[in-house]
Amino acid sequence: MSFNTLGLSDAIVRAVTEAGYTAPTPIQAQAIPAVLGGGDLLAGAQTGTGKTAGFTLPMLHRLSTDKVGAALTNKTSKRAIRALVLAPTRELAAQVEENVRIYAKYLNLNSAVIFGGVGIHPQIKMLANGVDILVATPGRLLDHVSQGTIKLDKIEILVLDEADRMLDMGFIHDIRKVLAVLPPQRQNLLFSATFSDEIKALADRLLDNPAMIEVARRNSTVEVIAQKIHPVDRDKKHPMLAHLIKTNDWKQVLVFTRTKHGANKLVEQLGKDGIGAMAIHGNKSQSARTKALAEFKDGSLTALVATDIAARGIDIDQLPHVVNYDLPNVPEDYVHRIGRTGRAGATGEAVSLVCVDEHQMLKDIEKLIKQTLPREVITGFEPDPTAKAQPIQLRSGAPGHANRGGGRPGGNRAAGGGGNAGNGGNGGNGGKPRGQAAPSGQRSGAGGGNGGGARSGGNAAALLSGRGGQPASRGNGNGGNGGGGNRGGQGRGPRPAGQRSGGER
Repeated sequence: MSFNTLGLSDAIVRAVTEAGYTAPTPIQAQAIPAVLGGGDLLAGAQTGTGKTAGFTLPMLHRLSTDKVGAALTNKTSKRAIRALVLAPTRELAAQVEENVRIYAKYLNLNSAVIFGGVGIHPQIKMLANGVDILVATPGRLLDHVSQGTIKLDKIEILVLDEADRMLDMGFIHDIRKVLAVLPPQRQNLLFSATFSDEIKALADRLLDNPAMIEVARRNSTVEVIAQKIHPVDRDKKHPMLAHLIKTNDWKQVLVFTRTKHGANKLVEQLGKDGIGAMAIHGNKSQSARTKALAEFKDGSLTALVATDIAARGIDIDQLPHVVNYDLPNVPEDYVHRIGRTGRAGATGEAVSLVCVDEHQMLKDIEKLIKQTLPREVITGFEPDPTAKAQPIQLRSGAPGHANRGGGRPGGNRAAGGGGNAGNGGNGGNGGKPRGQAAPSGQRSGAGGGNGGGARSGGNAAALLSGRGGQPASRGNGNGGNGGGGNRGGQGRGPRPAGQRSGGER
């Protein structure tokens, strides 16, 4: 099968071919005809399988060949926004919009991306004449809506990209606000790296008789990724990582840490070992994040050390190595992390450095992916068999993970009707409002402080769709020590503030 057999215009096929793609991936082969048909779509595929082209290509075709698009004679004339793509992180939003520009090379359609962490006034100027396709993070989009600098009354296509990640990051309320200002008649597309029961429930409320595509087993890991566990003592992780990079002559490795402080510390340690490294996380400025990602992509930086903010927003061709320096608190995030390698059919290696504190987390991950990962002890780094597990540090100075290794800290979120959304504390100096990044160091401290609070009432699905149910309300709640909460029903508690990427805007 080739792209020109899917019903796409010659101009789009030409741009795709010049980008180096000849045959559609399974998700593209199924999603493109479905989107071209004009109906709603719920699509799930493991990360790295080409979901972005699965919605951008047919979206470009529809917008360029209808009456409005056919009348366009250039890319700069005044126009209304007709397609909106919402993404959970700045990096992912930028990546999606870059793909749109590449595929729209020979069309008279234009696009723009807006997100927080940068000045809003250049964005206002950029949007003055309108764009055909807008890619945005929810918070910054709502900033523009509240200031009246953006109009969404002509939206024909809405895409929620990485919808599960947006739910995990607590964007339900923001998404509901966005939906309230969109025209009721539109095409809705939900794309998700995992295809959870929660996503299906939300889709039932939002989508109208959607086509449903799932090209991989839920939460599966890409088969072309070689996965391996290296048991190691907690204080030997840094020396082991440096050893692996040097002895294996790794030129490009993406390293995941649990906390922002841990990422910064590891960058300093690797630098002393003569290994070029930079960190990317929610407390970094957008310019610093962009610089780090650019240097890593062009190969001038050996190690990019990231928190889970990067798990969905880094798309690097032929990335050979991903290292879990710390196992993630949430088992599903393991799938997203290692999915940064082995993309689009390429091979890759995912290595996890596991100490005694993380044994329960590892069990939860293996249960999720339904396989036992091979263990390999590195000579010179043999773990102490008498070592005792210590509480995992969920954020700097705040012990947690009380009830479940790998559990989602922060309490319960009811997935059915009603219920509590639990306590997710901000540490030390107290909480910032959601959607605002805390200055470096603000969220540390032994106590959880007063923070996250409780969300109560309403049906989670109704909150997203805006069809029935009552808006969620925030209580004050106590953050406690940021410890592990209990899962309620089929729901998931929101991540504590320290793990929510600064509330990407």
